[in-house]
Amino acid sequence: MQILTLGQIKEALPLVNLMDEIERGFMAYSRGQSVVPPVGELILQDPPGDVHIKYGYLKGDKYYVIKIASGFYENPARGLPSSNGMMLLFRQETGQPEAVLLDEGFLTDIRTAVAGAIAAKYLAPASVTRIGIVGTGMQARLQLRYLMPVTNCRSVLVWGRDQSKLDACAEEMTGFGFTVSTTTNAADIENTCNLIVTTTPATSPILTGKLRPGTHVTAMGSDTHDKQEVAASILQHADLVVADSIPQCLERGEIHQALKVGAIAEGEVVELGEIIAGDAAGRTTEEQVTIADLTGVAVQDIQITKAIFEASQT
Repeated sequence: MQILTLGQIKEALPLVNLMDEIERGFMAYSRGQSVVPPVGELILQDPPGDVHIKYGYLKGDKYYVIKIASGFYENPARGLPSSNGMMLLFRQETGQPEAVLLDEGFLTDIRTAVAGAIAAKYLAPASVTRIGIVGTGMQARLQLRYLMPVTNCRSVLVWGRDQSKLDACAEEMTGFGFTVSTTTNAADIENTCNLIVTTTPATSPILTGKLRPGTHVTAMGSDTHDKQEVAASILQHADLVVADSIPQCLERGEIHQALKVGAIAEGEVVELGEIIAGDAAGRTTEEQVTIADLTGVAVQDIQITKAIFEASQT
């Protein structure tokens, strides 16, 4: 069994086309070509944190994967990263462990950012005039970086509660070629941006108003039963609501919250993998409002783990 350190994982990353790999994973999932059991989850209270265990395999593949990832949101005050974890790779044929990827949560962050880029690729309007980022942490910054090949827009508005964190985020992303403004008023995002990405662990909605026609929202911070970044009324008035996993989104995330109050019906939701495969329609007009609820599916972890491991062997 091999052990890959974070340094080795980062060396292999540029060798992999993650957009293609994770798109294939989403398609396999939506077409019933994967086995993905329900998410294992630990919610901790003092200090607050959550641990997700995601696992599964693609049928006929060489491997299966078990991923452990955690988020402890008071860690930065202790000088520690908020995310941690590892990926475990096994042979499907024998169950033998092939590799442990000690990614410290890095691959979860990357595959989440890639999923955001994929959602924007298929659902964002053709003409993005301003990108709105809700949140100032690592995922907020990664989302912007992975959006770069998907849209030519470089005008960004970042929302956060802490001006010092907003300033730090703006400074870093300006270095990547974005023109970044900041705000502590979420309505500014709703009123001026037509591609919005939410990246916080909020448990009450941050986006609560009416979106501009043609807006796409990728909501990815809400990945548990109690988190919510987007008001149910926004999903209610959207033209298209998309889940990374319908079964998973029935139990967690923005779709779960909207279903709970009767704002939408389960039958109105389509899966991202169906849209990628051409089995369901995505955005059909520039005026539509679209919402993608990304709770994080094990096929993302399967695909990124396999790809990084195999790239590391070259």
